[in-house]
This record gives sequence, C-alpha cells and structure tokens, in this order.
Amino acid sequence: MVYRRPPSRFGVNSLSMKLSLLISAICLIAGICAAVLMLKSEEKQLVFEEHEMLKHSSERLIRQFNNLVKTKINIAEQANNVVSSQLFYNSSQLMSNQSAQLSFDPDGSIRSASEDGLSAAFMPQDKYSPFYKKLINDSESLWKIVAPTLIQDFFNFYLITKDNFIRIAPPNWALNVAGSHQFFDNQSFNYAQEALNPSRSAVWSKVYYDKIWHKWLVSVLVPIYLENEFLGVTGSDLALDSLISQLPIGDNEQHLFVFDSQGQLLAHPNLSKNLYEVYGQANKPLRSHDFINDDLQQLINQTIKMHLPEYADSFVQDGETHIINIRKVAHLDWYIGIYKKRSSALSALEELKVKFFGLFILYAILVALLLHQALYQLVLRRIHSLVHAVTSFGKGHLQIEFPKENKDEIGTLNGSFRDMAIEIRKLIDGLNQRITEKEIAEKAANRLSKAVAFSGTGVVITDQHFVIEYVNPKMLEMTGFDENHFMQSPLLSIIAIEMAILVDDIDIDLRSRNYWRGDTLIQGLDKKPIWVSLSISPIREDGGSITSYVASAQDISFVKESQRKMEQLAYFDTLTGLANRTFFRMQLRKSMALAERGHYAFALFYFDLDEFKRINDTLGHDAGDQLLVEVANRLKKRLRAEDTIARLGGDEFAVLLSGIERQEHAMEVANTIQQTLNAPIMLGNNEVIISASIGITMAPYDSKEEDQLLKHADLAMYEAKAKGRNTYHFYSQELNAAANERLFIENELRVAIKAKQFVIYYQPQVDSRTQHVVGYEALIRWFHPTEGMIPPTKFIPIAEATGLIVELGAWVLQEACEFAARLAVQGRENNISINLSARQFKDAKLVPLLASIIKKTKVPAKRLHLELTESMLMGNVEAAISQLHQLKALGVSISIDDFGTGYSSLSYLKRFPVDILKVDRSFVKDIPDDQNDMEITAAIIAMAQKLKLNVVAEGVETIEQVEFLQNNNCFIVQGYYYSAPIAESELSNLFEKLNDRVKSYS
Repeated sequence: MVYRRPPSRFGVNSLSMKLSLLISAICLIAGICAAVLMLKSEEKQLVFEEHEMLKHSSERLIRQFNNLVKTKINIAEQANNVVSSQLFYNSSQLMSNQSAQLSFDPDGSIRSASEDGLSAAFMPQDKYSPFYKKLINDSESLWKIVAPTLIQDFFNFYLITKDNFIRIAPPNWALNVAGSHQFFDNQSFNYAQEALNPSRSAVWSKVYYDKIWHKWLVSVLVPIYLENEFLGVTGSDLALDSLISQLPIGDNEQHLFVFDSQGQLLAHPNLSKNLYEVYGQANKPLRSHDFINDDLQQLINQTIKMHLPEYADSFVQDGETHIINIRKVAHLDWYIGIYKKRSSALSALEELKVKFFGLFILYAILVALLLHQALYQLVLRRIHSLVHAVTSFGKGHLQIEFPKENKDEIGTLNGSFRDMAIEIRKLIDGLNQRITEKEIAEKAANRLSKAVAFSGTGVVITDQHFVIEYVNPKMLEMTGFDENHFMQSPLLSIIAIEMAILVDDIDIDLRSRNYWRGDTLIQGLDKKPIWVSLSISPIREDGGSITSYVASAQDISFVKESQRKMEQLAYFDTLTGLANRTFFRMQLRKSMALAERGHYAFALFYFDLDEFKRINDTLGHDAGDQLLVEVANRLKKRLRAEDTIARLGGDEFAVLLSGIERQEHAMEVANTIQQTLNAPIMLGNNEVIISASIGITMAPYDSKEEDQLLKHADLAMYEAKAKGRNTYHFYSQELNAAANERLFIENELRVAIKAKQFVIYYQPQVDSRTQHVVGYEALIRWFHPTEGMIPPTKFIPIAEATGLIVELGAWVLQEACEFAARLAVQGRENNISINLSARQFKDAKLVPLLASIIKKTKVPAKRLHLELTESMLMGNVEAAISQLHQLKALGVSISIDDFGTGYSSLSYLKRFPVDILKVDRSFVKDIPDDQNDMEITAAIIAMAQKLKLNVVAEGVETIEQVEFLQNNNCFIVQGYYYSAPIAESELSNLFEKLNDRVKSYS
C-alpha cells in the first residue's frame, strides 16, 4: 500500500514550518503563565506590606505600653522612698497626734481601721511591740497623705513587713483576711526578696487572682532595706482588665491577645469577663490552650521557648489564615500579639484575578480551535496511518508494511519505526529463548525457596546493609511475631535486649569478617526471648561482591533449659535460689574483665545478718532457714534483674550492682536493702526484726583484682559492724591500713604472750569520805619492744576474736591474785576487780581455773570482784545465770561493768546474782554540765540502793563530780581525780598522796 502526502493548504513542505502555529500557541500559554506568576508576586508583596503595617502597629503599641509600665514603676518607687524615709529612716520626723484605734480579735490578730475609712492595718498579736504600736499610728497618718493620690494610679497601695504587718488602702484586705494568714508567704512578699531580686529594684509579680477583691491582679513590688537588712515591701496592685484596657489597637480588623512567659493567657477575644471570674474562683491558671486552637498555641510555645523579643508568622483559625506579630514587654515578662485575617489584604487582588483569568480563558478557547484544525490537516492524518501500522505490529502482525519514508520529519519517523520493527523481530526471537531458560531457572529457584520456607530452621535474608528483606515461616513461628515486624528492620534488632552487650561485638565481626556464629537470645512476642544457635553468612555474586546476608537460627531452648537446670544445681543455692559462691566468683570475674575494657563500673556489696546466730539458736534451724529464704525473696524483689545476688554461705550475702559509678548511687541501694530487711518478719508465731551490716567497694576504682576487691568488701563490712551494725561502710585505704595493723597485732600478740610482754596496772577505788583505798581494778598493758605501748582498745578485740583472750585472761587472773596476796602480806589487804571477756566467761574451764588460782595464792575469794558487761550476759540468759551461780559458789563477788550502756533490762538484772553496779564513765564525765547525765546517774545509784547493791562510779576526774556522787550516796569512786592506772611499784607514792589529802581535810 502506498501512502501519499496530502497537499499543504498553506504551501509549506517542511514539518517545522507546519508547526509554527503550534509554537505560537505555546507562546500564548507562556504569556498566561507569566501573568499568573505576576499575580502571585503581587500577592506576596501585599502580604509583606500587611506584615510591615502590623509590625509598625505592634511596635507603636508596645512603645506606648512600655512608657505606661515605666510610669507605674516610677510612681511605685517614689511611694516606696516616701514610706521608707518617713516610717523607717527618719521615723522621728513623722509624729501622729492621736493613737490609732486597735481591735484585739479572738483569732489572735490586731486590726486597726482609720477614722476616714481610707486604710486599715493588720498584724499578729504575738508580734505586737512598741515599735509596731508607733508604726500603726505613723503609717495611718502617712497613708492619709499618700493613699488618695496612689489609688488613682493603682488599684490599691500597701506596706508589708517581715513580721506579718500590713497597712493597706483601701482597707478591705486588712479587715477581712483570716487571723492565721501569713503575708510573707504571698507572692507580694517573696518576689521582692533578695533571693529572687538581688538588684533590690522594683519588680512585677505574676498575674494572680485575689479572692478578697475578686479580681485578677498584677503587683509592682519595691523592697525596703535598713542597713542591708530586709524589712519588707511596698506594693501597688493593678487590675488586669484595667491594665489591658490601656492597649487600644485602633483597627476593627486587628485583634489583640496577651500572654506571659508561663503560658498564661491574659487577654484574648475568646476570654470573657465571666471566664476570668470562673477561673479565678476555681484557682485555675488561665492556660492558653483552654481558649485557642493548636495552630496559635504552637506559635505561643515557640515564642516562649526561644525567648524571642519579636516574632511574626501566620496561623489558621476557623478555616482562615491570619497574619500575626508578637512582641515582648520586658518589665512584665509579657508578650503582646496583634493579628488580622490575611484575606482582608487580598480582597482587591482576588477581584482582579477573576477578571484576568476570564479573559485568558476566552483567548485559550479560540487558540485551541485554530490549533485543532491546523494540526489535523497537516499532521494528524499521516500520524494516524503510522499509528495504525504500529498498533497492528504491536498486536502481533510482525510482517505489516509501514508507510514510506518522505523527506519531512514524519517520513523520517516512518523509516525509524520500520527499522525498529526489524530489530524487534530479532529481539523477540532471542527473548523467546531466554524465557525458556528463565522458566527452567525459576523452577530451580522455586524448589530452593520452598526448601527455605519449609525448613525447620529460622531463616532471615537481608540486603548488603543488613536490612531484613525476607523471613521464613519457621522464624515467625519461633518468635510469634508477624512478617511486618521484621521487614525493613536492622538484622541485629532480632537480638533480645538481654544480649544487648553482645550486639556491638557481633556488629564488629560482621563488618570486619562478614561472618558470625554463636549462641544468643532472640526477641520473642511479649518480650519472651528464645535461645538459638545463630549463624550469619554473606551471599556473594560471581565477582565476589556481597549483595545480601543470610541468618539461620536453630532453636536450642531445650538444650539451654537442660544446661540451666544443670547450672542451677552447680551455681545456685538450693535453699534460697540465689547464686552460690562459685557462680558469684564467675560473675565477678566477668564484671572485672568488662570494667578493665572500659565498659562500665560496678559496686560490690558484702554483708551478713546481724543477730542471725541468736535467732537461729533460740528459734531453731528451720526458722533460720525460713528467715534466709525471706531475706532472699526481699532482695530479689527490690534489686534489678541485671544485678547478681549471691548467698556465700550461712547468713553471708553478696551483691554485684552493675552500672554504679558514684558512691551516692551505691548509698541509695544500701539504704534500700536496709529498709527492706528492717521490716518485721514472721517466723511461725514469732515476729523478728533483723538488720544487715554492709561493706561496699567500688570497681574498678578500689581495685582491679578480684581477690583484693573481695577483701576490701569484707574489711568494709567489719568496719560497719564495728560502727554499731545496721549500717554500711565504704572501703578506703584507711581500712586496708587498719587490716594490716590488725594482722600485725594478731601475729605479735602470740609472740607477746610467750615473751611475757604484758604487765598489770592497777587503778585504785577510793572511799571519797575517808580518802582510803578500798579496792583496785586490774588493767592489762602491753609494752611492745619496738612499737612501745599498744593500747588495750587495739589488742583486746583482736584477742577476743582470735580466742587468745582466754589464755591472756588466765594470766591476768593469776597475776591479780598474786598481787592481792602480796598486799595481804604488806598488811594492805584489799579488793581486786578483774574484767572478764565474753569468750572467757563462756569458757567451761573458767570455774575450775579460778578455783585452782584461789587455792594456790590463798587469796580470800570475797576479795575477788569479777567484772562483766551487760551485753555478755544477754546472749543465752539461762546459761549466763548458771555460770554466774557457779562463780558465786566459789565465794567471789560479781560486778556489772559499764551499767546503763547495754541492754539495762531490770527483769534480767533481778535474776542475776550481782553484788556491785559500776556507773559507766560516759554518764559521769559531763557532770555537772549535762543535766540529763546527772539525772541518769542519780537514778542508777537510787535503783542500786533499792536492790541492795553496792555502787562504784568510774571516770571521776573533778571535785564537782565527787561532790555530786556523795550527795547521791555514792561514795566509792574510781578515776583520774585520785589516780590513773599505775604500776605496782608506784603504789607507795599513791598512799602518800592520799594520806596528805586526809591530813588536809582534817
């Protein structure tokens, strides 16, 4: 078929020439577009000009309002100067001729109303003084002068002092306020104090509602100082509605709103007078979000947050855009905004748009008709023939003939399509072959896909950036999540949060080696993690580049559960379920390793239960076990899951607290543990209260070695016990030094006993009436060959703890009895007081040993006074009573030492076979300065006399103490007033001294 080109109606041969009309039409359209852009530009200009007008209007309004605010401040400061000078600085100049009428009301207040009804005063009766009597009279006279002028500028004017005095005009507040009202708690008082107003200048308060006046007010407050002492304030209140009325905007299209830096709305068209009253009575702040929409609220929030002095923007209200300008009032910390509708500035432009676009629509219709006719005749018929050929080719008629190629552009297009058809025929042949190959590959891929989908292992496939693109059904079944939970998420997000510390290591391995394999927890639904054996491997193209990663997860929960049960038996305490010592040491080693790598710091707590042995012995081992279980449960409830809590054995516990870097945080946890343990515990029918002595050490600061850290915690715990138990103590270098000293003393103590480095000093007990020695207390002293004298306070506790006190005590008994025998030979037979330690008292060999010594030394048993402390007798009371009776059977006397500092249980005291009470030096040393100590000492002496017990007072150092004790019928005293503990060789000097004193008295 031959296609002929129709003759051109316009006599043109080139298609470019034929389309000239089309280009003309495009130019016409471009002109329309330019006109549209011109209108848009004009619209922007109008909006800009309107913003500028709004800005100038706002600037003028703020300037006027600032002048008004400054005027009010000047008036308030001048009034303050007058009040300060007349009432405080030069108060003598203002003399009132008459006294104010005072009303002493039953509510504890004084009120005074001026005769002219212009002002009134109020103050508490307990603050009334001649100064305030004069101030009431002077202020009434002064207010008659200044108040009429000031209340023309302000709603009221008042003076408030720090003693709760107020003079105010008008008088309503002073006459109606409750008698218990504290003016210095009001904003009017606190805003002006130096803490909030260091410059001591006039300040403005926040807007508040006054329930006396039933008005919203703002106050100008000026402080009064006299020689740098804050006396009070003068205040002038302005009604909010009156102050807002000073903001005329002078334009019906413009609207005003005011808010402060706290977001409180002070003025707005939506804020009526009734709403002011309702919110004031309800004591609710005028929050802006209660009255305005979110769009305007967002502008307010942004202005306040950024502390902007000026802000211009737009917002939508009631479906219409408004333009706004906001400015800050510096003195009041207010913001004033003026806004108007944007459409009011564009009304004329909208009419022009309608006319302009109507005209261009008519032009467009005419040009479209002309173009349609020209294009159809010159182009469309030939294109239609070409389209018919292309459409047939597209339907599969591959052998169709295309129109012949002419010399114009459409003819060239015909030739191009014909050449393209030839190429397409070749491509289709090749494509058919590829489709066949693709079908074969798809079948193989489908088999692989099904193998992955039905695999018993969870599979996740990601892109090269570890973003998840595929999850197989097994992974969904294992975790309980749906597919959307995984898609487009990071691969490592499947790791459970419990293994968060492992994520960084996995990420480093994947980015450095592109591979990772190991056991971990993956997150399950409802935060339930699943143990899996996870393997992450790369998928590479032929060239070696990585295009994706595949992660396979094999569920090993059963294996881990079996391991957990085995570990439970190996690493956890069967009674409490807490970690045992083995597991605790493992966790400690891990924590130390992490701390060395800089991951975190941690705290180690080491503690045992105070008095646990007593509870275990008295209530039985079952009750003790129940107590340990309850303690473990309380610790697990109050501490975090990531903390390691361990029972190391018996009643010893340890806690590893991860992420603790400061001692303050460790102190909070220690207090929590003590409060938790201090709550009463029911053991059968018995209620017990326990406590813990806690030692704390911080890692890695205190030590980077595991054993050293445990040693430090142990030292800190023993220091806590030494401080009185039920407390905690942090490790310090001083504790380490003390431990070394303790170890040194313990080692040297054994040598000293063998080398006989000890001596006995004797402190006399004197009858203050006759100045005669009636007894001696034997006190051990240790003179080390290199260290000199080591105080008993250092070596006695160590001897007690190591058991050496039994051997040492036996030596003291022997030496003291031999001393008593020597006194008898010299004709100075006297009583000897010997201290028994707790371990020595409980020793079954004590009674036979003492009987043997008495027999060998031939000392009368009645001359031996054995001294015991109250606490030694309270552990097992029945056993203690039995032991005391055995000692009494030997004929010795029993003395209670340090009476009043231990349990002081009278019910037990009457059962003990006691002969003597020794008043502790802690009660005597502050006599006569401490009245409480005097009363306690007198009570102890009186009680002992009622019980027919002898009394000895320790620590007597002054004649006043001796006289007080004599006045209360206690005559046997012991202390430095008479003599310090001395060696036996110095006794002769003591006797001479006492004889001289007797002679001087006589």
